[in-house]
Amino acid sequence: MSDEKNLNQSEFATLVKDDEFKIPQVGDTISGKVIASSKAEVRLDIGGRLIGVVRGRELYFEAGEYSGLKIGDTVEATVVDVENENGELELSFRHAGEEKTWVDLEEAFAKKSPIMVRINAANRGGLLVSYAQIPAFLPVSQLSPENYPRVSGGDKAKILEKLKSLVGTETEVKIITFDKKDAKLVVSEKDAWQEKQKDVISQFKVGDTVEGRIIAVTSFGVFVNFSGNLEGLIHISELAWQRIEDPNEAYKVGDMIKAQIITIEGAKIFLSAKRLLPDPWAGVEKKYVVGQTVKGTILKINPFGLFVELDSDIHGLAHVSQLGVNTGEKIEDVFKIGETLDFTIISLDPVEHRLGLAIPGKVKDKKASKSKSKSKEDKEKKDEATEEKSEEA
Repeated sequence: MSDEKNLNQSEFATLVKDDEFKIPQVGDTISGKVIASSKAEVRLDIGGRLIGVVRGRELYFEAGEYSGLKIGDTVEATVVDVENENGELELSFRHAGEEKTWVDLEEAFAKKSPIMVRINAANRGGLLVSYAQIPAFLPVSQLSPENYPRVSGGDKAKILEKLKSLVGTETEVKIITFDKKDAKLVVSEKDAWQEKQKDVISQFKVGDTVEGRIIAVTSFGVFVNFSGNLEGLIHISELAWQRIEDPNEAYKVGDMIKAQIITIEGAKIFLSAKRLLPDPWAGVEKKYVVGQTVKGTILKINPFGLFVELDSDIHGLAHVSQLGVNTGEKIEDVFKIGETLDFTIISLDPVEHRLGLAIPGKVKDKKASKSKSKSKEDKEKKDEATEEKSEEA
């Protein structure tokens, strides 16, 4: 009897040793076969030894493998309780789905692959989106040109209204910030859009002429849609050779316009309309020469000088140092916009489209100005160049 008992114990020990089944613990992700499925719960057979149940809020997760489950399907779930009131494993699709989704998102981030997200809400900073049930943020700056809210005057209420119009739709994005630990996910629609436009953009080169429709007018220029779904910006300084104060006064959405491609930076395309027109500065030396006294109308006044119109095509800058403004006087108190005065041409650069002016008799002697500190002089030159570039057409 003793030998028989020892043999049975030995066989049992061998069976236990060969059995690789381990009792699941809370937090484990396990695989099971569906034995019953309804809207209220899903029951799983776990290795033929245990029964697990998924119910309530743990039942629902937006992932393909959890929708339309049928008896016999194999699916993964996470253990949330090793024994419920019925002595069964309490399981969750939500936890398992989230883990699998984060794995998918990490892979998409590493490979820079696009994903589809649903737009759920909008605020002034951008859009609140989700992939499956994982929330993410899509900043306004990362919207594609098609959805970017270009609103004249930057009206925040109108910008928010346009963003809200996107709620309920889906869009393709790329992940630009991935942080599972803090559950932080930031995505870019612009990056996904740029990827799709590469082949189309490669058909164009700097110097090409395009024709398109104006889709937005801003204080700094106009946006043009051309060749189907490409977009380019014509900066205010590239709209015309003449100075333009406000693009809204000369252009409107829907207008057709021809322009030349001057820069391509990835998916960013910059255009120029004025370069398709004759340059009025060509041969300007035949009209104006250094030392000549001319009539000029003041177009704009700023702290360091006057912008002056000599004719419809040629504008010049009269620096404050060449205006005879006394210490303590404000330039806007001495001169008025629209006032026509005599000016002396003191410099002329047709290539850079620059013409320097001075009030006759107020031309500052360069030798006498050497006492001015170098830093102050450099700053004035920098200000002058910056203003001329942004204001001169």
